[in-house]
Amino acid sequence: MKKLMLSLIGCAFAFGANAADITIFYAPTCPHCHHARDFIGSSLIYEYDNLQVKEVNVTNVDNRQAFVDALFKCGYQKGGVPVVVIGDKCFQGYADSVKAEWREAVEADLTDEQKAAAAANKTALEQDKDAFIAAHADRKNAISEQEPAKKN
Repeated sequence: MKKLMLSLIGCAFAFGANAADITIFYAPTCPHCHHARDFIGSSLIYEYDNLQVKEVNVTNVDNRQAFVDALFKCGYQKGGVPVVVIGDKCFQGYADSVKAEWREAVEADLTDEQKAAAAANKTALEQDKDAFIAAHADRKNAISEQEPAKKN
């Protein structure tokens, strides 16, 4: 019984580490949001095999409370978008300079092997982006739109 328990614990550590999931709060007309969503959708989801992304359109009235809750959780006083939540880290706005910080947040709980695999994916993506994306087309399913909360 002891061996079984130790084996199960070992499996949890070996397979339990996943990339920190991303929630992005965006507005369809926001150019910074478009750039942030493009970076996530054309790079991060291909670099990190298990990454899941939830997009939340803040212009939908039914999503406003989720956005307000995220602003409060993140300690932001103003509601500018995009707001990106990765694990327990929050980012507001977008510039190319945040890419490394976002990768670091995604990798927070990854093993060294998973980080090495992500680095190899990033290199392959940089070498031939079109071929890599075509070979991993199923990763587009990693991004989903949050269904608006229904009011009762």
